[in-house]
Amino acid sequence: MSLVTAAFILVVAFITSAVSGVFGMAGGLMLMGALAIVLPVSAAFVAHGLIQLTANGWRAVLHRKHVQWKIVGLYAIASFVAGLLVSTLSFTPSKPFLFLALGLVPGILWLPKAWIRLDAAKPFHALTSGFLVTALNLLAGVAGPLLDIFFVRTALNRHQIVATKAATQVFAHLAKIVVYGAPLIAAKGLPASFYWVIVAAVPLSMLGTVVGGRILDRMSDKGFLTWTRYIVTGIGVVYLIQFLGLVLKE
Repeated sequence: MSLVTAAFILVVAFITSAVSGVFGMAGGLMLMGALAIVLPVSAAFVAHGLIQLTANGWRAVLHRKHVQWKIVGLYAIASFVAGLLVSTLSFTPSKPFLFLALGLVPGILWLPKAWIRLDAAKPFHALTSGFLVTALNLLAGVAGPLLDIFFVRTALNRHQIVATKAATQVFAHLAKIVVYGAPLIAAKGLPASFYWVIVAAVPLSMLGTVVGGRILDRMSDKGFLTWTRYIVTGIGVVYLIQFLGLVLKE
C-alpha cells in the first residue's frame, strides 16, 4: 500500500466518522465509496467494516445512556442469521455493481412516509431490520438508509436514534469483517501495511466520532432529519456518476 493511499484512508476515516457522528449513516456511505476507489472490493469491505465497527462502537459508548437495548438485542439475533445465510453465497460484488448499489441505496429515504409502517421499537420490526440491513450491508457495502426507515416512525429523539443505530451497526460490520475478511486472511491476501493503516485509523475514527457528537448536540431534531436526507442523496448521485464512468470505460 502506497503512502498516498494510506494517508487518504486515514483522512477519510476521520472525516466520515465525524459525519456519521452527526447523521448516523452518511459517513459510512462516504467511506465505502472512498475505500472502493483505492482498494480492491473485498479489501474495501474489510477496511470499511473495521473502521466503521470502531466508529459505531465508540459512538454507542459515548451515547450509551440513549441506546435502546431491546432493539439492539433483537437486531443482533437477526443479524447473525443474515450473516450465516449470505456467507453461503460466496458473492463478491464488482466495482461497477458496488457503485451502482451505493448510488441506489439512498433512494430508500425518499419513499413516501405513508408507505412506511415500520417501527424499530416493535419486536418483529427490530428483527426484520437486523436481517435486511445486515444482508444489504454484506451485498452492497452499506445499508444506512434502509436502517433509517425503521426509525422514521419511532418516538425516539435524535440522540436515541443515533445511539441505537450505532449499536446495531456494530453487528452488521462484524458480519462484514467475518464474511469478507476470513477468506482474505486465510489466503494471505492482505499486506502487512493494510493492518497498520487500519490500526492508525482507529483513533482517528474515534476522534471524528467525538467531533460529530459535539455538532449533533447543537442541532435540532428537525434539522437533523432534513439534512440527513439531502446529504445522503447527494452522495448517492456522485456514486451513480462513478458507476456510469466505470461502465463507459469497459
